Amino acid sequence: MIHMLHDIFVACHILIGSIGLVAFWVPVVGRKGARLHRDWGKVFAVSMLAVGMLAIGISGTTLLDPVGTHPHMDFAPEFIAGIFGWMMLYLAILTINLVWYGLCCIANKREHRANRDWRNLALQAILLVASINCAVRGVLLAQPLMIGISTIGFATVGTNLWFIFSDGSDRDAWLRQHLKGLVGAGISVYTAFFAFGAVRIAPELALSPILWAAPCIVGLSIIFWHWWDIWRKSRPRVSRAHGVTAAE
Repeated sequence: MIHMLHDIFVACHILIGSIGLVAFWVPVVGRKGARLHRDWGKVFAVSMLAVGMLAIGISGTTLLDPVGTHPHMDFAPEFIAGIFGWMMLYLAILTINLVWYGLCCIANKREHRANRDWRNLALQAILLVASINCAVRGVLLAQPLMIGISTIGFATVGTNLWFIFSDGSDRDAWLRQHLKGLVGAGISVYTAFFAFGAVRIAPELALSPILWAAPCIVGLSIIFWHWWDIWRKSRPRVSRAHGVTAAE
């Protein structure tokens, strides 16, 4: 029963996730704020929230029966539970957190304090607990991957809370955080699809640093490039504002 439920979760995860993986690139490369950007951004966000919930189901069934849900793997039950149970649970929560946070940033761009909604804050607390759990279990299993990847969760919670409780005076901050949240969710899902997907074909690739690092490098490059572009476009606006102030 658990094995069948796990397989259903996996099939739906792959189907919906594939839609999200394609939809991700339309708002990334398209004109920001355009109809296409908004529509495909919604497709990506909804699919990622669904994928995150399905990943919680996958990790939960894995924890209930590590060997039965992964009969093709010649690993110890503790290893399967750690990587495909606890770490996948952490990545699922990370994805949901980033998507929800990214959506809140744009929805509340004119009312910054609304980002302090209890659901947004609760997701930060849940991700913090998941990050601690992933790190601790990584130490117990002597798995540097679990320890290292948990640092992304700590950084996410820290930077999210910094923005949520900031005074909102930086007029472009919401845009940078919106970008960080949604592209960050893309990094999380691409990482999971590359790494966990490859494992089903070649289990020895489970801990390949290339599969885990490549999506992160590409995603961070996208974030930093767009942050630079936002800063570049804001400079003329700031210069004009200073000019008006000086004239007065």
